[in-house]
Amino acid sequence: MIVLTYLLSVGRWSALKQIMELSTKPPVLGRTLVIVALFSFVAWSAVRAISSPPSLPLTTLPAPDVDAPLAAKPSKAVAVFAGGCFWGTQAVYEHVIGVEKATAGYCGGTVEHPYYELVCTGSTGHAESVHVVYDPSRITYGQLLMIFFGVVHDPTQKNHQGPDYGTQYRSAIFYTTDEQKKIAEAYIAQINAAKVYKHSIATEVTKYSTFYDAEDYHQDYLVKHPDDGYIRAMDMPKLELLKREFPQLYR
Repeated sequence: MIVLTYLLSVGRWSALKQIMELSTKPPVLGRTLVIVALFSFVAWSAVRAISSPPSLPLTTLPAPDVDAPLAAKPSKAVAVFAGGCFWGTQAVYEHVIGVEKATAGYCGGTVEHPYYELVCTGSTGHAESVHVVYDPSRITYGQLLMIFFGVVHDPTQKNHQGPDYGTQYRSAIFYTTDEQKKIAEAYIAQINAAKVYKHSIATEVTKYSTFYDAEDYHQDYLVKHPDDGYIRAMDMPKLELLKREFPQLYR
């Protein structure tokens, strides 16, 4: 259990690295530690794979009462969202009309140039996030929020999403303009008032700070690993939900 808890805290990739390092220990001790670690890692992966997807809204998600109108001509704007593991968040927004680029990374922390293993300890303050570049003449910030609250994750879960626990998996909106802050706060109040979810929204609305791109192996993870157990259980259903609930925005 101690080893399993440790693996949960450091994350999948760091765990594999630690397991490989154990193999360099003295023969008997090394084999024992590797067996225990591998067993725990397999158990942890199984928990991730069989965990249920985020809860769905109890009622139809309303369109935002407060939103920016579509821009008169094409341009670029940035939105940053944290909704649990960034694999699924990135995949969802890459399938949204008007989104030009979605990048997995880290935002909201205090340490410069964070890396995955460090962020997984929860000590840097960063959240796994996605940097979204979109064309406000094709999609509004409010529509991006509808997808965030209705597809990307369960916004009522605090500091975790499904099997992923820690502040790095918190629900957060990092606003880049005062208008985004106004729209996000108004929409959260609207969702809570409409009792769309059984519990109140736990999403933080925080001013944007530096965004750091995640490692290359995290980018487009769903595209590169569609048969991964976690992807099939946790993220593929989000794409189906996006297509079903927002067909006019799906591509």
